[in-house]
Amino acid sequence: MTKFMRSGAMFFTTAALLLVGGLGQAGDAKSQGDDFKGVTDEKFVEMASTIDLAEIHLGKLALGQASSPEVKKFAQRMVDDHGKASKELQAIVSQKNMALAKDLDKEHKDLAAELKKHHGSEFDHYYAKHMAMGHKKAVGLYEHESKNGNDAALRAFAAKTLPVVREHLKMAEMLAGQAKGIGNE
Repeated sequence: MTKFMRSGAMFFTTAALLLVGGLGQAGDAKSQGDDFKGVTDEKFVEMASTIDLAEIHLGKLALGQASSPEVKKFAQRMVDDHGKASKELQAIVSQKNMALAKDLDKEHKDLAAELKKHHGSEFDHYYAKHMAMGHKKAVGLYEHESKNGNDAALRAFAAKTLPVVREHLKMAEMLAGQAKGIGNE
């Protein structure tokens, strides 16, 4: 990957993290699942669908602004996988009294606006860093729902989707690790 340009630190958390109220230390997925004790099935649907919208939106942004072929490949994967997950979740909730998020929340809009300020390798660095942080939290959300959800269909959806989210995390960490130590944050 190319050298990353030095830039001021962003205080924004990743797209997936923003909707759950911030980022703690990474920790393991099991301890993160504990962060979601009060999450109902309805809240899971809201959070998961917001994650999907954000990942699609930020992925499309990355396709236009990233310089690294690896980052662009990852971004396309986010668009594809989260688009598929969104359709699957929609099919489930259409039979229930639940609704998917229709638009990005304020925090995701703010993150997108901040990322739009960066281009090339600098964008690659911030996008990868935020995707790694966000997918750590998303693993916890999906793990919690797969084990504790009250709705059988949503539990099954979360269990089916969890390995994909874990794979996204590994990919994002690898991308972010390529940037570690290059420049200051």
